[in-house]
Amino acid sequence: MASKTSMPAPAEIPSGLDIFRTIPYALILPELIFGCWVWILVAATCVYFTLLQGWVMYVSISSFVISLLLLMSYLFGFHRNIQSWRILDSLYHGATAILYMSAAVLQANATIRSETEAPNIPLYYHLNAAATLFAFITTLLYILHAFSNYYH
Repeated sequence: MASKTSMPAPAEIPSGLDIFRTIPYALILPELIFGCWVWILVAATCVYFTLLQGWVMYVSISSFVISLLLLMSYLFGFHRNIQSWRILDSLYHGATAILYMSAAVLQANATIRSETEAPNIPLYYHLNAAATLFAFITTLLYILHAFSNYYH
């Protein structure tokens, strides 16, 4: 006689304001806030390293827009009829975590280079350093969201 092992059904993805009370979906709002600060701080500096910081701006703005659309779809319940929504969410956040890690490393490089190669304006250095910090925090949030959604 074969034993039946049944896996528990995955928890229902919340919708409406309940997403702010459920991990990993509650991480979307901090991802948006910290990601928004990344591109605001980079845009506030005088961008001397356009190739490096252009990628940072691209990743942070496109991730912000897609995450905002994802948040809106959770709030309005567009995900209810799609069975593989949890996989889509995990893949999106995993891929975005990889892109944000590359952007954070490039922003750190731009911050280090701005200390010596750019005009010596301490405000720009401090803005770049803050953007680097927020980029790494945002990367961590995307990683946590992807893994907690995958293992949930």
